[in-house]
Amino acid sequence: MSNKILNVLLVEDDKSECLKFEKYIKTRNDVNLVAITDSDIEALKLIKTNLPDAVILDIELHNGTGNSNTFGLIETLQKMRFAKKPKLVVNTVVSSNTIYDYLHDKGVDLIFYKKQKNYSVENVINTLVLISGYSEDTSFTGNIVVEDTEENEEKISNMINEELDLIGIGLHLKGRTYLHDAIYYLITNENGGEKISVVQYLINKYKRASSTISRNMQNAILHAWRFSSLEDLETYYTAKINYETGVPTPTEFVYYYANKIKKALK
Repeated sequence: MSNKILNVLLVEDDKSECLKFEKYIKTRNDVNLVAITDSDIEALKLIKTNLPDAVILDIELHNGTGNSNTFGLIETLQKMRFAKKPKLVVNTVVSSNTIYDYLHDKGVDLIFYKKQKNYSVENVINTLVLISGYSEDTSFTGNIVVEDTEENEEKISNMINEELDLIGIGLHLKGRTYLHDAIYYLITNENGGEKISVVQYLINKYKRASSTISRNMQNAILHAWRFSSLEDLETYYTAKINYETGVPTPTEFVYYYANKIKKALK
């Protein structure tokens, strides 16, 4: 993992939510809260000025001083050229597959539904640090290159399958294929010229709604954490897990294994 501090901009009009983020980030030495704003207009200025590593934003700012939604901000950021594009995280009370698909298409990296049972600002930050740390790790940059491409592809696929078998995510689980392909995509396409988000890649490949894909992946993970031995889980999955849920999210899970396997290939 990188030792670099993650600079975060928060775009949120719920003062209680802002306070929770501010309070939790102060407990960490690897995250810095650049600023908090309830305006999409001011947010754009802050992004241009501070170049944060990540932007956490609510797509509806009913009590803010800018526009009532941040879709325009997201579209503007998609068109901007950055030396390093900030990670985009959306927090929302909106539950709509159409909107989620739209957001992924516009380059949003993570979407958190605020009314979900296991939602917490801690989970948002922990997941953001996880994926940002892996993308900044020098051992997780560039594609693996060997003389025989087909042999390499098979090797990576077999390594992923072995890891999933070790923690009890069997072939009978619907989410296994999605998890396998998501991990494989992260390993082999990290620097792809036409890179799209993992979820969008799976949507394009399987023609399924993002909610269906995410649900199946989460169910496969839940199966492992419910039925596999604690010893096996602690041995083969060593990443920190949110203390409230006790189970990794699909995003945490696939990034962990992509990083683990890529390091093993070095």
